[in-house]
Amino acid sequence: GGPRLAELLAAGRRLWEELEAGAEPSSGAPAVQDKVRQGLDALQRAAAMVAQLELFSENEELDEVSSADLKFLLLPALLGALTLKQVDLSRRQQHLESARDHFLRFLKLCRSYGLGTFQLPPAAPGDEGAESPPGDPRGAQPSLVAMAMSRNANIERYKQKKELENKLASMRSFVESGTADDDQIREFYILQIQKWISISLEELESIDQEMVILKSRDVARQAPAAPRGPPRPVRAPVRPFILTRDAAQARVFGAGYPGLPTMTVDDWYEQRRRQGIVSGQSVPQRAPGVSDEELQKQQQEKKEEEDDEEALQKARSWDDWKDTHPRGYGNRQNMG
Repeated sequence: GGPRLAELLAAGRRLWEELEAGAEPSSGAPAVQDKVRQGLDALQRAAAMVAQLELFSENEELDEVSSADLKFLLLPALLGALTLKQVDLSRRQQHLESARDHFLRFLKLCRSYGLGTFQLPPAAPGDEGAESPPGDPRGAQPSLVAMAMSRNANIERYKQKKELENKLASMRSFVESGTADDDQIREFYILQIQKWISISLEELESIDQEMVILKSRDVARQAPAAPRGPPRPVRAPVRPFILTRDAAQARVFGAGYPGLPTMTVDDWYEQRRRQGIVSGQSVPQRAPGVSDEELQKQQQEKKEEEDDEEALQKARSWDDWKDTHPRGYGNRQNMG
């Protein structure tokens, strides 16, 4: 009638140990993921049998559990460990939540049997079953004292785990060869359970950290892109033209260059204002009745006051030269 419960547990455990040994270079290699699937299948079938037989209850004492049955307490912890070895990134959140449930179920069962005194980790978002440390309101920033205590607890847990592994290694051959008595078998399985309590607490801490990272990444992906300001209006291409200071210059220069339109500064500002490129404030303001020449003179006087003597002299010389030399003067190569 199919593999027995002990065989399913042994098969799942053996596959986990092979995966931990890390013979394959990549956790995503097909051979590795085949072992993960086979291990999960064996352990899930074993867990279903344990539930059907009602081997464990949170209301009974450890003495009431037979030595041979103690090893089946490890099933949820092994299921959690193998669940984490799946590499499908699209389902990573689901795998983390599933593994967390397995480890918590194992720890709660262990604590109900008095197998170790430990604090269950703070609740994950949406998890009402886990605990918060006394005096530490949820959502509060961990204090430096709490962080130091946690670090010391981790160091102590690491030392205990190493001691347990050494004891287990020395006892394994007795138990597996069948020469160990009932007390030795019982001690061996209790030591294994205590080792997995330590592993489960470490894995839960790691899972919670990874879940925070995944959630912050999801939030960043879903956040709308920051607005980059209103789109710039599309400007019509500007045709070449000669910009003159006043209407008189426009008539003079326009005569020599029939191919290019001429435009005064005021006309140019007005055109740009209509196109919405410059505001009305950008147009030079003039008093009513002031002619182009008077406005030009006022602007020149203001500039002269601001410039130093040398710059003023250059400006005057340049203006005098322009008055007696029309545009294009001296260009003998391209005579029309």
